[in-house]
Amino acid sequence: MEAFFAAMIVAATPLLFAALGELVAERSGVLNLGVEGMMLVGAVCAFIVALSTGSTALGAFAGAAAGVAMAGLFALLALGFSANQAAAGLALTIFGGGLSGLLGASYVGVPLPKAQPLFPASWAEAIPYGKAIFGYDAMVYLAWASAAAIWWFLARARSGLKLRAAGDNAESGHALGLPVLRIRLLAVLFGGAMAGLGGAYLSLAYTPMWGEGMTAGRGWIALALVVFAGWRVGWAAAGAVLFAAVTQLQFYAQGWGWRAPSQFWAAAPYLATILALALLAGRRTAGSAPAALGRIFRPSS
Repeated sequence: MEAFFAAMIVAATPLLFAALGELVAERSGVLNLGVEGMMLVGAVCAFIVALSTGSTALGAFAGAAAGVAMAGLFALLALGFSANQAAAGLALTIFGGGLSGLLGASYVGVPLPKAQPLFPASWAEAIPYGKAIFGYDAMVYLAWASAAAIWWFLARARSGLKLRAAGDNAESGHALGLPVLRIRLLAVLFGGAMAGLGGAYLSLAYTPMWGEGMTAGRGWIALALVVFAGWRVGWAAAGAVLFAAVTQLQFYAQGWGWRAPSQFWAAAPYLATILALALLAGRRTAGSAPAALGRIFRPSS
């Protein structure tokens, strides 16, 4: 159970990074469907930099920077040229898939030293289930610290209130003097950085190598998790853990004596996500989408 719990937290980390970034972007009123593309480009750039420099930290920074660059391209289209946000996001995913395959063509299958745990091994061995608490690398703790910080920002900070105002009623916010486009730009860039970190975690720590399409749909799952969460941080984190838990079951269930066809375990994480979405849809306590989500905003002169 200790190994299962640790594997679940590790598997949830890239989903948590991506879902948190998309949640912030959507709370500002911007729907970015390019999460998968940003994660792929972040993963390949992080891997190349880490392999070249021998530094996992620089690799993670490069992954975040690559995500920001991809998000900046989306912002240019969706915010600068007022293009349809859904179409621009889908184009970003297609572009990111092609670009990552091109950049990483010569790195496929090249191994990379795995990121080391942040805390000494003695800490994990000193208490029961210590590896499930102290056995992770720095990016896992960063993901959960980010969740707490984003929750505080959206719920308590004055800047978070402004961001939510831009997502709920951009016209009224603009009339009150809020720089709506600048708020949305910063939110989109932050979402890109988080998606890039999610991709970087895949190639630096989760499976320390590069493989084309290695995100395997996690960007789309992150988008679904934002809806599942009702645009709330705590539920987004819970959804990431739920999906990761069901994903890891396929590796541990047989050892526990559970018998099921391999096809069932392959489909189980997606079935669990769909079921969770269906259950949440009937809950009166579910959060609602920002009123201006996906709507083009053009400030009046």
